[in-house]
Amino acid sequence: MVTPNPSEYTYVAIMRPPCDEAVIRSASADAPCETQAGSWILAATILGSSMAFIDSTVVNIALPSIQSKLHATVVGVQWVVESYGLLLGALILVGGSLGDLFGRRSMFLVGVGVFAAASIACGSASSIQQLVIARSAQGLGAAFLVPASLSIISASFDEKTRGQAIGTWSGFTAITAAVGPVLGGWLIDHASWRWGFFINVPLAAAVIVISLWHIPESRTNDGGRIDWLGVLLATAGLGGVVYGFIESTNLGWTQPLVFGSLVAGFACLIGFAFAEARETSPMVPLKLFESGSFSGANLLTLFLYAALGIFFFLFPMNFIQVQGYSTTGTGAAVLPVIVLMFSLSRWSGGLVTRYGPRIPLVVGPLTAATGFVLFAVPGVRVSYWTGFFPAFVVLGFGMAISVAPLTTVVMSSVDKDRSGAASGINNAVARVAGVLAVALVGIAMVKLFSFSLNRSLTGGLFPPGILQYVQANAFKLASLDLPSDLDPATAALVRSAIRKAFVFGFRTLMLACAVLCLASSAVASLMIPAGGGVGADAGAKNITTQDVTEGREAETFNKIPTFRRGFDSHRPLHNLRCLNFALRGQPTRIQGKNGPVLDPSLGVHSVQLDRNDL
Repeated sequence: MVTPNPSEYTYVAIMRPPCDEAVIRSASADAPCETQAGSWILAATILGSSMAFIDSTVVNIALPSIQSKLHATVVGVQWVVESYGLLLGALILVGGSLGDLFGRRSMFLVGVGVFAAASIACGSASSIQQLVIARSAQGLGAAFLVPASLSIISASFDEKTRGQAIGTWSGFTAITAAVGPVLGGWLIDHASWRWGFFINVPLAAAVIVISLWHIPESRTNDGGRIDWLGVLLATAGLGGVVYGFIESTNLGWTQPLVFGSLVAGFACLIGFAFAEARETSPMVPLKLFESGSFSGANLLTLFLYAALGIFFFLFPMNFIQVQGYSTTGTGAAVLPVIVLMFSLSRWSGGLVTRYGPRIPLVVGPLTAATGFVLFAVPGVRVSYWTGFFPAFVVLGFGMAISVAPLTTVVMSSVDKDRSGAASGINNAVARVAGVLAVALVGIAMVKLFSFSLNRSLTGGLFPPGILQYVQANAFKLASLDLPSDLDPATAALVRSAIRKAFVFGFRTLMLACAVLCLASSAVASLMIPAGGGVGADAGAKNITTQDVTEGREAETFNKIPTFRRGFDSHRPLHNLRCLNFALRGQPTRIQGKNGPVLDPSLGVHSVQLDRNDL
């Protein structure tokens, strides 16, 4: 089979990892569904996936309201995001393996049930600590729910119907990605932030009913065993590092618990690498990283999605607490990015066919970097259309250029039988990138905020205790409440200084996001081959014009359906034209000198075609 066409991959949710659809395509249909059941299976998986997508976007939009209502610091707000992302990122790979081993529908239902129960707990939380614990349970449920929903589609639809199924899944999840933040913002404005979590309950109930009645159970007979040591080390390692980074904002780097958690976390991550190298069925097969293009694609993903993680953590606070936008307006503000990424996905896939993936993966992050620079321009109380809309458009265009080529490189950098593992790893890298970025952003933002605020207030004619009060509460950032006995004129001056200090920090970190995107672009230029994937295998064959016209290498060419259907042993020039047609639109992985290029998985270096014959 040839490498998947990059134009077939669409990316529809802002923080959704780049290889979700690649995960679906990489597996075989071991439990094909009946035509009537297919619609129900898609309905259940779309609703299940939408719960996770909506939750991720709505929670970010709800953070300012949560911070205000629960009187949380930036550390508490970070844990609301990180407790979910940490368990999801660490366990999503093993969640998929458990579904293959014990039943995809069973693990899907377990994930949906845990996610729904945790959503009720989140909406009922009376303190930030309770919310963080409930969010951890949500992350655990999502680690089963997300991979199971993708693998159910893979198992239920064969290659003939899978393309249409993926298109339907992508289209509807695009709608939820667009509607989710706006609907969530409206609920928060007109009811409470708690409804951002309660909205998951009716969705979960519908998913459970449909799944029990219409989704058949399926599993993989050779699912192997679970790498429990890898799971333990990865979770402990990420947890220790994230805890140390977040709590250093309050406790300082030298506090024993912070220092000890960082040391233990990094030690576990090093141990994880050694354990995976020795494991016979590793959670993360390290041999995949022997491919330079695969390593480059994941390093690019790490930088690019770290930048996105920083932005989507900070921009709701800026819009709501500083710019004065409503929560609904904040949710709608991101629509240009979603629309551009969805509408341009097929076009960006065509760029890979025409230019190879290196050029789009250099240009895309550079364009995204320009978008982040534009976000660093607006000050306080700026119009959306003149201040922020151009930045959202440029960022969306940059991400649209980047994602389809990135998926193609990940899938084409490894053998076909490892493509599922490769896409799963890349998804996990994208999620972990966001987790690590948000863990670090609190430290940087508090330092920048405090620096700017102290500079603004020092030397002013303020009451003696106000500077000390502001300094002691700087970790609340723009939600910092002033003493009630402060006179209105002074309070207005201090609030203005607080808004300007937040914008100073936001601008600086947007420039940092731009630097991360530049690093992604540099990685692409250095590590992504111009032709699209891996170099030619040492034993690959050169196939000549005569081989094609005389029907030799039939076994190889029969793997290309469009060529197999048109082959005629009595019409040699016709065969050349058929082969040329069959190769058009396919992503190139090896650049030949004199003709089209075949996927190395077919064992072919290149086809040397005489252009005079075509």
